[in-house]
Amino acid sequence: MQQASVDTLAKDEHFEGFVLVRSSDQRTGSNGGKYLDLTLADRSGEVNGKLWDGNVPPPPAGSVVKVRGTTQEYNGRLQLRIEKLRLVEETDEVDMSLLTPSAPEPPEAMLAELQAALDAMQSDPLRRIVNEVLSGCREKLLYFPAAQRIHHAERGGLLHHTTGMLQLAKAVLPVYPQLNADLVIAGVILHDLCKTEEMDSNLLGVVRDYTEEGLLLGHIVLGVERIAQAARTVGVEGEPVLLLEHMMLSHHGEEAFGSPRKPMFPEAEMLHWLDLLDARMNEMGTTLDRLAPGVFSERLWSLERRLYHPRYDELTPEG
Repeated sequence: MQQASVDTLAKDEHFEGFVLVRSSDQRTGSNGGKYLDLTLADRSGEVNGKLWDGNVPPPPAGSVVKVRGTTQEYNGRLQLRIEKLRLVEETDEVDMSLLTPSAPEPPEAMLAELQAALDAMQSDPLRRIVNEVLSGCREKLLYFPAAQRIHHAERGGLLHHTTGMLQLAKAVLPVYPQLNADLVIAGVILHDLCKTEEMDSNLLGVVRDYTEEGLLLGHIVLGVERIAQAARTVGVEGEPVLLLEHMMLSHHGEEAFGSPRKPMFPEAEMLHWLDLLDARMNEMGTTLDRLAPGVFSERLWSLERRLYHPRYDELTPEG
């Protein structure tokens, strides 16, 4: 069925179609009545939805639902007032590619790019450790996102983020020839692999929730553990293992962002900035893609600021 994309919706429009449930909660209003508060999405964006019926159970995050309703404005934000909602049925003809964002490159091609970078490493100890850790999550990498909501929250987003960092590393490393390139590349490939254990994602690349290990330990601690296990398996010990473990521990840069140690050698510092740059450029790009030129976004809690979409066409002289 033909349906409007989320990013084209405007106030006082009727909408009927299939959408992806990003989040779903049953809440209690000021009058004591229960209602559903939902974040609904397709590959173009998200919209908040309200269903003022306390008898309808909240659909699971990651599920697909058919909704009918009317758009309205609340506190300056577009909202869908839902009249009817049901889960997708087997007889429904739904193009799932329209509902969930996907990385711009095929996942198989991105995984091959990772493998090529690994094969090109000169350090045998580093290559063996990275290959061992990577071998445990290759299949998940074909669909796993890099995050639940913030950057690279798309099918294949973890590979998209990692290959983006690889390309950045290859551009920056010639500027700093004193760095050990293999150590930087190893850190790039390893740094987020354990998000495949931290999050529970379906094949659409939608994170339904965090796993017990993810909530109790997180991908940084899990990553240190996997590096140690891999090193024991392939018979590597000493400095290569210690350096990789520190890079894993420190790649978020600050304790406030989950790293118990700040980067303490140049390759670890480089990994931190490659990670931050690629993540922020993706988040900013995704936000600005949904804004018209000359418009400011809402405040993004992850960046602690609003973003502005420049009028780039005015930077190019006519004629």
